Amino acid sequence: MKKYENPIEHACTLKEGDVFISMDGQRPETMCESAWGSMESFVKELANGGGNFYDGWMKNPNSAMISCNDGFRPVSFYIETIE
Repeated sequence: MKKYENPIEHACTLKEGDVFISMDGQRPETMCESAWGSMESFVKELANGGGNFYDGWMKNPNSAMISCNDGFRPVSFYIETIE
C-alpha cells in the first residue's frame, strides 16, 4: 500500500458483523461510497423484488455476496432482503 496509495486518514472503518440497512435501495448513510458502488445495482434489484442473480448463484435467491472494489482493503458483504 505504501508504494501505490496516498495516505488516507479514515480509509475503512468497517468491522466484522457490521450491519447496514438500505431503505428503498438507497445507500445507508454510514456506508462507504466505494463499497456502495460495488453493491448498489444488486441492492436496488433486490429492493425492487428481483433476485436469483446469475441463474441460481446463491442458495437464497433473495441475496447476493459482493466484495468491495478496494483492492487494498477488500471486504465482503452478504446482502439479503428483509421484511
